[in-house]
Amino acid sequence: MYFTDRGIEELERRRGDEEVTLTWVADEMRHFVDLNPEFEVAVERLATFLARLDDEEE
Repeated sequence: MYFTDRGIEELERRRGDEEVTLTWVADEMRHFVDLNPEFEVAVERLATFLARLDDEEE
């Protein structure tokens, strides 16, 4: 188990039944980076990964 799995599991446990828009997720990601600029690269990579899920593998 990766260290991040705990956070993902908490997110799923606490908010797994909620429905949100991707606009809300993007706003929260921006808010997180504003508060924690040292994570800008990781958040950018996650956002890009999620945005490109439907792209065909090259």
